[in-house]
Amino acid sequence: MDYVITTLENLAGQTAFTSLTLGNYLMIVVGCIFLYLAIKKGYEPLLLVPIAFGMILVNIYPDIMADPDSTSNGVGGLLHYFYILDEWSILPSLIFLGVGALTDFGPMLRNLRLSIFGAAAQLGIFTVLLVAILMGFTPKEAASLGIIGGADGPTAIFTTIKLAPHLLGPIAIAAYSYMALVPVIIPLVVKLLCSKKELRINMKEQEKKYPSNMEIKNLRVLKIIFPIVVTTVVALFVPSSVPLIGMLMFGNLVKEIGTNTFRLFDAASNSIMNAATIFLGLSVGATMTSEAFLNLTTIGIVIGGFLAFALSIAGGIFFVKIFNLFTKKKINPLIGATGLSAVPMASRVANEIALQYDPKNHVLQYCMASNISGVIGSAVAAGVLISFLG
Repeated sequence: MDYVITTLENLAGQTAFTSLTLGNYLMIVVGCIFLYLAIKKGYEPLLLVPIAFGMILVNIYPDIMADPDSTSNGVGGLLHYFYILDEWSILPSLIFLGVGALTDFGPMLRNLRLSIFGAAAQLGIFTVLLVAILMGFTPKEAASLGIIGGADGPTAIFTTIKLAPHLLGPIAIAAYSYMALVPVIIPLVVKLLCSKKELRINMKEQEKKYPSNMEIKNLRVLKIIFPIVVTTVVALFVPSSVPLIGMLMFGNLVKEIGTNTFRLFDAASNSIMNAATIFLGLSVGATMTSEAFLNLTTIGIVIGGFLAFALSIAGGIFFVKIFNLFTKKKINPLIGATGLSAVPMASRVANEIALQYDPKNHVLQYCMASNISGVIGSAVAAGVLISFLG
């Protein structure tokens, strides 16, 4: 009988139940909630599913993130090696490679003057940076928090790993959660800041009244030259953003070249991007232990992230309003509201809002110009922050 009891005790001791704390159980529940939101509600499932699953794994079996130096045999946990790829900036950069391959810069090149609103929308990043410092965050932590305003998950992860890796989990969750809530946040900010008259500004009618003098004779050639020029200019002025911008533009270049580089384009936009997304999501989720997530700092990140997101949208809108004061050719403020990296979701949401006020006012192609430039703008902003604070 004693043998049976001892055997049962040994078996029980080998399970995870004996080592789990209340915090671990809470994090497992949180992970399941995120899985529900990703699967049932469609909240950024491609990254929220692996992040949530990684969260569950590390809270049941912490050794999956074990550092080799802390183990008896010198072998680290599986997700620890995935995380090293994050630290080396490999996985965020590979995702940007895929994003570049899937991005068409044509709408931005055809409406180049609208791309400036993508830069204006980065206002939220730097505003929240200052606010977060006043709240007690360190400058590096504040920069990682502010970058959520760019509405770009890989950029937020890239910046946080460089500046405040201990906040990686909460910031990644906040960034992707707010990206998923773009259809809620943009209409909310637009309703607060824009009049019905402004939202009825018809961009096509404005183009007819005040036609542009600039004509693109060979768009295909311009699309090939563009990524080369952007990479060169950005690398010269903001070299720390090269891992993101360089991969973004290289991915776009192999797409625009066409048949000769189709295999590279196909790999970048499919297998490479998909594998990088899995490894990145699991390793980011695995940083979300109960100690790292269940604290007041996480609450500050959630609040600050929303503020950064909302201010970025507001910054683009206000810049359009100022621009309209000095020009006859008016611009719909929805163009400014889409200067985020959430492509093409932000543009689709803005187009739906415009159609509510005027069924003939299709602004999608104009919003895409600002939206796409926001991708470049947030990556450059990240590079600037890393240059000054890294």
